[in-house]
Amino acid sequence: MVITETRRLFLRHFQMADGDAMDGVFGDAEVMHYGRGVQTQQWVRDWLAERLEDDRQERGFGLWAVVEKCSESVIGFCGLSRYPDVCGQPEVEIGYRLARPHWGQGYGTEAARAVRDYGFNTLSLTRLIATIDPQNVASIRVVEKIGMRYEKDVMFDGFTHPDGVYALTRSAND
Repeated sequence: MVITETRRLFLRHFQMADGDAMDGVFGDAEVMHYGRGVQTQQWVRDWLAERLEDDRQERGFGLWAVVEKCSESVIGFCGLSRYPDVCGQPEVEIGYRLARPHWGQGYGTEAARAVRDYGFNTLSLTRLIATIDPQNVASIRVVEKIGMRYEKDVMFDGFTHPDGVYALTRSAND
């Protein structure tokens, strides 16, 4: 099922058949440099199974496959996740990650903008955040292009450094 689309992309629910494409995302050390590191094929299959379960349980929330329309290829993911406690309050975060061959083409910004609009216009959310490693300049550029601004730092359990919290409220987007 398609969640939203742009001129060049559509975002849809994941399928187990997306495993090979997501191996290209989670199995690439450069893509995963600011994440949990390279993941195994089994980890990716488990992650996909969790996305399928999320699709059944969440109403309007989830991480979705980003599909390039012209090739019909899955090139990564983008979507919305709930976090019960970011600096003492519940938040909804935009998250995204694309396979390296698709970097630098505006796809990340295009997908994140579509998810931002879906969150505000379809789900009537009033605030979205992104938490980003301060050294991940490319990801910071993506959220700034969709209107998010640095708000504060947050230190998550198990991390060795704080991430920046970037935020946008619906009124700032109208």
